[in-house]
Amino acid sequence: MRSLIRLTTLATVAVIAGCQSMATANDAPATIVNASELSHAALQLTIDNVLLTHVVIAEGALTESSWLTIDRNSPIGIDKQPTQGRNMEMPIRFQLVMNNGVCILVDQRDDSRYVLQDTECVAE
Repeated sequence: MRSLIRLTTLATVAVIAGCQSMATANDAPATIVNASELSHAALQLTIDNVLLTHVVIAEGALTESSWLTIDRNSPIGIDKQPTQGRNMEMPIRFQLVMNNGVCILVDQRDDSRYVLQDTECVAE
């Protein structure tokens, strides 16, 4: 009975993994077109929610390239000044893709996907 449960679980995982890879097969790198306050707010809200902090996003972000790179600020010392030295943390990268007419922001750290509401994009 245990082996039947394990086999069923493995089959379910394989099907789910297959569906996820099929869903991304239609992804095409994209850029935002007809950028508006609503599309910028949608991008801003998505990034803030993913990173659990407020990040300043440029008005023209993702309008010329499908890539968005976010560098971390330098750590602040006890004297309230940025510490000296290099920040060795990797920047956070997102890619905008279009899949079946939907604009999706993909977090490159874990391939998580976020639909951008009120945003129009076109494949690069």
